[in-house]
Amino acid sequence: MGNMKRIYLLILLHIIFQNTYGQTFEKVSFNDKDPEDYYILLKPSDKEIKGVLVLLPGYGEMPENIFPESKLFNVAYGNGILTMAIAGGQKIYADESVVDKINRGLYDLLEKNPSLDKTKFLIGGFSAGGTISLRYVEFCKENPSRFPIVPKGVFTVDSPIDLFDIWNYFHREIEKNYSSAGVFEANQVIEIMKREIGTPETNAERYDRLTPFNSNLKSLGNEKFLLDVPVRLYKDIDVEWQLKERRRSLYDTNQLTASELINRLLLNGNDKAEFKTAKVPGYRSSGLRHPHSWSIVDEVEFIQWTLRLFD
Repeated sequence: MGNMKRIYLLILLHIIFQNTYGQTFEKVSFNDKDPEDYYILLKPSDKEIKGVLVLLPGYGEMPENIFPESKLFNVAYGNGILTMAIAGGQKIYADESVVDKINRGLYDLLEKNPSLDKTKFLIGGFSAGGTISLRYVEFCKENPSRFPIVPKGVFTVDSPIDLFDIWNYFHREIEKNYSSAGVFEANQVIEIMKREIGTPETNAERYDRLTPFNSNLKSLGNEKFLLDVPVRLYKDIDVEWQLKERRRSLYDTNQLTASELINRLLLNGNDKAEFKTAKVPGYRSSGLRHPHSWSIVDEVEFIQWTLRLFD
């Protein structure tokens, strides 16, 4: 992020923090040696907190990036839900370093707020933040003794959930060479993936371990750990926008693999798995129309769902 963009964001956040119904945001560091190890906390004034909503921003974003884009924290605050925002960094998958950071952040939150119930946590995020959240919850279910919380549910906001699929998509985006932003992102993330985890051809086992879902498998993969977990995948299905603005068909969106995951969970008995279509078109806080936005989540309905999970 450029310096001017960062300054603009900090000014905007200051205005939001000072004028959001008297809410007080707290920046909490849990590692004095690393300035990136922190989370943003919005704690209701109610003495009895009903649960915790953990939000993860997109690829390379800071926790603060969430607040101009979504009012989830406002509605959560008004309903006695504590909101925690923590970032995964320049990652699109929950590797060991990301899982360790989230764990340390959650342990710190629980230590400083001992009255919190570790079984009343809902976690999710935008784009890569949702990808990380989905796999993190699978890890929690796979080895619960190694994790600080027992998640009540998980959600994603237009997130890629199949690393094999996203690898192929990035290569198609580069080959088409239509969207400069899309090509830049594809080249950048491909290089990181090759450096950190290799390619699907050379290191399929590593990809299988990190991906929340492998749509190529005939039997259940990592999604088997979600069979008793409420899951919501939010999408803004606007094929016309994708074709006109980005020259992308449905094969180049996250929607095919998302619907396939939900269908497999439903077929295997998880009637709390939901594919949530946006009620209104997605927009960024700048006013830019974009299906890939936090705003595709109906905040009030979402918090009503959250409260039902915490009951």
